Amino acid sequence: MLEKPSSGRRATTHTTVTSGQNLEEQLVLGRVATLGTSRDNTSRLTSVEATRLLDAGKLEELDRRTELNNIASDEISNLKKQHERLSREAREDLRACREELEREREAMSTLKATMSHQSDSDLTLAAENTALKARDEARQSQMDADTQQIAELTRKLQEERQKNVALNWEAMRNEALRRKLHNTIQELKGNIRVFCRVRPVLPSDLSETSMMSTSTEDAKKLQEDMTANMIFPDHCDHKEIVLRSSSKSATGQERIGSYAFSFDRVFEPGSTQAQVFEEISLLAQSCIDGYNVCIFAYGQTGSGKSYTMEGGSTDTTKGMIPRAVEQVFRETERLKEKGWEYQIKGQFLEIASYNETIKDLFGKGEIDKKSEVKHEIKHDETGSTRVTDITVVDLHSPFQVKTLLASGQDRRSVATTLMNDCSSRSHSVFTLRLSGTNTSTGESCKGCLNLVDLAGSERITTSGTGTGGRGNDRLKETQNINRSLSALGDVIAALGERANGGDQHIPYRNSKLTYLLQESLTRDSKTLMILNLSPLTRHSNESLTALRFATKVNNTTLGTAKKRVRRS
Repeated sequence: MLEKPSSGRRATTHTTVTSGQNLEEQLVLGRVATLGTSRDNTSRLTSVEATRLLDAGKLEELDRRTELNNIASDEISNLKKQHERLSREAREDLRACREELEREREAMSTLKATMSHQSDSDLTLAAENTALKARDEARQSQMDADTQQIAELTRKLQEERQKNVALNWEAMRNEALRRKLHNTIQELKGNIRVFCRVRPVLPSDLSETSMMSTSTEDAKKLQEDMTANMIFPDHCDHKEIVLRSSSKSATGQERIGSYAFSFDRVFEPGSTQAQVFEEISLLAQSCIDGYNVCIFAYGQTGSGKSYTMEGGSTDTTKGMIPRAVEQVFRETERLKEKGWEYQIKGQFLEIASYNETIKDLFGKGEIDKKSEVKHEIKHDETGSTRVTDITVVDLHSPFQVKTLLASGQDRRSVATTLMNDCSSRSHSVFTLRLSGTNTSTGESCKGCLNLVDLAGSERITTSGTGTGGRGNDRLKETQNINRSLSALGDVIAALGERANGGDQHIPYRNSKLTYLLQESLTRDSKTLMILNLSPLTRHSNESLTALRFATKVNNTTLGTAKKRVRRS
């Protein structure tokens, strides 16, 4: 609020001046009255006394007037000072009031602008509120429509769930039918099958000295001269291979021989690991379905058996073992949707060719011969095979298997021969055991997959194992390797004769390899041999011997495999 001090202060000053004047008049009137009285008294006095008294009265009056004047002057001076002070305060108040008024005007102007902006905002908010109400009504309508749609979808979902239950049962029946048809196809193909794979010429096959001393064209010609004359005439089914070789007779004449062989599948040097496994994957599926399956790689030293079974470090070069493991885990995961639950266990061992001892490749002991654990092979009445004191690992992922296999491969027995700088001197057997149950159907099954990398077969005269400081040991190793491979051929031949109605004894015990694989080499199992061949001319004789042995195996019939299934 604004103060108004100026008028009040002026009124106070005027009242003070007026009071001073009235006081002076009263004093003069009093003195006049006194003089009148004195005049009456002095009429009787003498003129001298009257004059004296009159002069004294005048002096007294004059003193009083002087005193009153002084009082009035002091009062007027005080009033002037008070007036000046009040005027100064009034001016300051006026200036403050003007400043306050200016501020109030500015505030009023700001308030007017704010009110104008607020009015615009109110209009905008009103418009937005109207739009929001319209949108809310639209959303409410949409929610009502969505509610109806959800109710309809819920009804359809219930119908689809009922259909899904029916389809699940249908899928279970179809899965059973698929397994039956899959097994029928495998039976039509034969329970024992033979694939032939020829590896390509490798840079290590060419001599470093010859490569350094020849040009590119000469190197190509040298490679052609080193490559055996192998022909693959069947470009449709890829089941035939022809090996042509030349030799000299006793009279010195050159004889050219042509040998044709037919197998279930022939893979040329350019074939990839994926193409080979595509044919093998059906057998891996049979293991999941509850069959005993055995896949073994056979061939001379340096023919690519270990590469075929184990492969390289990349996805494109990985071998049959890691691919089979991945398929097993992939299929068991898929079958969970159909009510199947699987337990997968694995073991990895080698059978040394020198003394046919079993070595646990998953074990942590057996570092030296003095501390070796003696393992024995046991068969029970249920058809299961176990090895005493062997490490059996619960498997949960392909990566775990890859890690275990890598550590196991470092423990394998290898040696140098004239045919291979790193020749496997033992048979390695990687075994997957699957046990599956289906809680929906009450069905259960057990399957076994043996993936075998056989030691390299070679002729003693060409392997060079009889030379050097440890020549006698290598010679015995080569003899034992050939003996165990021969025992494998004898078992397969005896199985074929028994399947044809004979009463042939099956010599499983002639070798620990065949005794270990006894349950996987019976008529209740499915067996595949992958024959690996070297493409080099200097290995033609070994290749021809291996082809003849594979033909003998391919002509063997084991009979109908049986599924190991039990219903509760």
